[in-house]
Parts: sequence; C-alpha cells; structure tokens
Amino acid sequence: MEDHLPTAVARGLKIARRQSMQRGDRLSVHDGDQVYRIHDFSEMGMTLDAGVCDILRGRVDIYDGARHLYQALIQGSEVTGETCTFTFKWLQPARDRAASDFVAQTPPVSGLIAGT
Repeated sequence: MEDHLPTAVARGLKIARRQSMQRGDRLSVHDGDQVYRIHDFSEMGMTLDAGVCDILRGRVDIYDGARHLYQALIQGSEVTGETCTFTFKWLQPARDRAASDFVAQTPPVSGLIAGT
C-alpha cells in the first residue's frame, strides 16, 4: 500500500509509526540487562527492530511496562526489511508467586464469621 503513496507521505507515516512504537506503555523484551521494544506480538512470535536479530536468543522475559507478562523461548528468527520476526518454541504466562510443592487439602479461608 505504501508503494502508491507519495514519498513525503510515506516518510511521514514511517516517522509517525516509529514515534508511536517508542512510547513507554508498549510491550518490551528483557534479556538480562538489555531491553528491546516489541513492534508486534502474538502467541506464535513477535517482531522487533532488525538490529536485534543476532543478539536475542534463548529464554526471554516479556513485560508490559513494569508488569511481567510472559516467559518465552525463542526458536528462530527471520529478517524482513527493517524488522526481525522471532518465533516462539513455547510461551508461558509469568506467575506472581512460586509454585507450591504440596497439594492444598482445603480451599483457603476467605473470611471469618464471629459466633455470638
């Protein structure tokens, strides 16, 4: 579609798209101390800038701002123009607490009714 637009309009759209992706409320990938912005995200994979393609490998953490959403294992990557598409081998939601090593016998108490 951008092939049919005048060059000035296409350039303006490209700049606007980049600025919208640099907002702080977007998804990001954390690999150790490095943070990379995600352009597009699905259960099958994600798209980032092409410069990240050789750097990002293995298990990564995906955040929405400061909230930890997922852990993913990157299986492969493919460069398309200025972006790099990563495919996931697995994608798991992040847990907010550690896994228990026992089976709970009864449901936890949700409240206490005082007797008269």
